[in-house]
Amino acid sequence: MMRLWISYLQLVELFVSSLVHLLYGFYIFSTAVAGDLSQALNEYFRKPNVEVVEVKHGTSKPNADDLPPIVLVHGIFGFGKGRLGALSYFGGAEKKDDRVLVPDLGSLTSIYDRARELFYYLKGGQVDYGEEHSTACGHSQFGRIYEQGHYPEWDEDHPIHFVGHSAGAQVVRVLQQMLADKTFKGYENSSENWVLSITSLSGAFNGTTRTYTDGMQPEDGKTLKPICLLQLCRIGVIIYDWFDIAWLKNYYNFGFDHFNMSWRKMGLWGLVDCLLGNAGPFASGDWILPDLTIQGSIKLNYHLQTFPNTYYFSYATKRTTKIMGVTVPSSILGIHPMLFLRVLQMSQWCFPPDVPPPYKGYRDEDWQDNDGALNTISMTHPRLPIEHPNCLVEKESDCKPLQPGIWYYTYVKGDHILFIINRERAGVQFDLIYDSIFERCRKHVFRKKPPTMPNEINH
Repeated sequence: MMRLWISYLQLVELFVSSLVHLLYGFYIFSTAVAGDLSQALNEYFRKPNVEVVEVKHGTSKPNADDLPPIVLVHGIFGFGKGRLGALSYFGGAEKKDDRVLVPDLGSLTSIYDRARELFYYLKGGQVDYGEEHSTACGHSQFGRIYEQGHYPEWDEDHPIHFVGHSAGAQVVRVLQQMLADKTFKGYENSSENWVLSITSLSGAFNGTTRTYTDGMQPEDGKTLKPICLLQLCRIGVIIYDWFDIAWLKNYYNFGFDHFNMSWRKMGLWGLVDCLLGNAGPFASGDWILPDLTIQGSIKLNYHLQTFPNTYYFSYATKRTTKIMGVTVPSSILGIHPMLFLRVLQMSQWCFPPDVPPPYKGYRDEDWQDNDGALNTISMTHPRLPIEHPNCLVEKESDCKPLQPGIWYYTYVKGDHILFIINRERAGVQFDLIYDSIFERCRKHVFRKKPPTMPNEINH
């Protein structure tokens, strides 16, 4: 009887979680559509009566273009510029600086695949996932073609600032390691010094216990439970890609085009094969969730370094507190409705006693503080399997003078989507955080000499 009652509660939780996530996804999609329709109607009915003349100042424009770009890299289920119409994943933060790029990467593809896509987005050319990797994972070696790179001059003399949210932070770390290992054909001169700084916003460095709550098996961190939220997600994504509705995929794309799951290429039996788990990204494990388990993150981190000439910064979010020694959500209204249940679940989650812990020295209590998607311990800096150089910043003087090769991290009171989508929800904290990031990139982080800002030119 007890077992039936527990099963019933689990099914109710699955139904509620699915409904909340579906409604939030619909809200995002409908907001984007409504915004585009409103903009189109305004442009149609309010045609300008005067000609707008753009005035270009000859001295400031070239100098602004000389600044290294700041690249904002989205996380899981995220999107870049050009997707979901005029909606901004980063809540419009990209408008705070003249040299900001917002690439659109696969929203559910593996961290490896996204790192490859990010490189070609910047340099240009056709995305090459690598022959060995593509064969092992069962997808095409080549993907999207960028006729013109968004920063083709990118090299050691023209390095880039990266800002990654959630899994986007780990994507940038993998890309930097690829540059150091010279894994891109035709770019044997690449090095880790192509990256000037990495700033992480709720970065997924060491995995998250939420993956197990959502359906990953804690035994291996690779396979899915038979009935779980991620199984529903898997089925939905496969059907979405199989129907391959052009205008819909142009609006939002999960990023699995290189798996050729369209009905035109795999037919009905191919769809059945994918749904049964015999083919596709979910069968090969070449998607984002296995990379976000603790086991998957440790496997990734074995090969990732913190480099001596790059500056590293991290903002770790937390929405829990302790009451009489018990970790609980720190707020009700301050946590997004989509994340409140997960904050509670993650704060109480324990590794099954009959399952070997993911690493030596693992303790459940270390992983209880969280932001509804990631555990706070995972966001500060890379610490598994080896802890990287780091420094807790409690006041500004703690990180002065700035030194490369060290992860400077600070704690922020907020949930996992504080930095994204809806800037009004974060209020003044949104502006304070992004302003400090962009100011640091422009005034305090450099290798040779500080760049001359457009407003500092001698006329």
